[in-house]
Amino acid sequence: MPAEGVAVSIATPAHRGVQVRIAREDPAWVRWGLTLTAVGIVGLLIVVPIANVFVGALAEGVGVYWKNLVNDADTLHSILLTLTVVPFALVLNVVFGLAAAWTISRFRFPGRTLLTSLIDLPFSVSPVVAGLMFVLIFGLQGYFGAFLRHDGYSIMPYVAATLAVFFAVVGYLLFLPASKRRRTGFFRLSPWLVCLVGAPLLFAVLVVLQQALGIWPKNQSLKVIFATPGLVLATSFVTFPFVARELIPVMDAVGPEEELAALSLGANGWQMFWHVTVPNVKWGIVYGVILCNARAMGEFGAVYVVSGHIAGQTDTMPLRIEKLFQEYNLPGSFAVASVLTLVAIFTLVVKSRLESKLPTANDAASRGSES
Repeated sequence: MPAEGVAVSIATPAHRGVQVRIAREDPAWVRWGLTLTAVGIVGLLIVVPIANVFVGALAEGVGVYWKNLVNDADTLHSILLTLTVVPFALVLNVVFGLAAAWTISRFRFPGRTLLTSLIDLPFSVSPVVAGLMFVLIFGLQGYFGAFLRHDGYSIMPYVAATLAVFFAVVGYLLFLPASKRRRTGFFRLSPWLVCLVGAPLLFAVLVVLQQALGIWPKNQSLKVIFATPGLVLATSFVTFPFVARELIPVMDAVGPEEELAALSLGANGWQMFWHVTVPNVKWGIVYGVILCNARAMGEFGAVYVVSGHIAGQTDTMPLRIEKLFQEYNLPGSFAVASVLTLVAIFTLVVKSRLESKLPTANDAASRGSES
């Protein structure tokens, strides 16, 4: 029975793709409208303020700009103090980040989820609250305030000995050959015997030795708040998650196969770590250090609380910017702000370059299929 009044249009394969693509595209006014809105918001909230910082810094000329950075003793001290505090915070966060990432990505244990959540805690706690927490612990009226004010250095022999024993035990375990046949000399002793007997003996010897030599002063207060140690603690706390949070997914993506292969071939812990683990996660370490550095350089809230805001003593660069602004020294304030802005721009450029070098789960899957 013939079909009447029915018009059938058959699109050729060459035209079918064009019709589907056109049907799925948004109208031109939608695309251009969203693009211009995004560009306008970025320009208004980011580009214009950044440009204004450099315009304000160079408003009176390059010579005045340089004098504001170098000839002002308090400003120069804030720059040097920032360059002192930030490296300490970076070292602490790299050590912790490697340990935490290794633990979480390589082991399954009760409390693993809780540990992962605690790593993210500084992201959810206000920096001002973090600074207040350290004041309540180490301040003059804090839990350890009276002790630190009376004879705070008396704990330093124990702290130094604990750190020394920790690194000694870690170094022993790292250099311990995986095969018992290859263990010679000191490494032939039982690891349990070394850790349970040797570590306490080393700790006692170090404590007695420090006290006998009088390395640390007696009956002197140890300042944590309103001093450099407090700045390091506050900066380390707010930058706590960055390195660990970058390394955990990288280690998960890389997997433990190459490390297990190295151990099966007779490598000790140090050889496995230095020649297998570090090359696999080096870009993750660099990426985390860059983000941690940028955050540490610009930290204001926690550092403001624990520093006391003392010009020439405890002012870091963000605090110095705020003080210069309050003193109506706008060129000086913008000059210091421009340095932090340049650090942020450099961080953004390096970050974008490194993102392509980080391994992903797809890379790990492809490597596994090839092997």
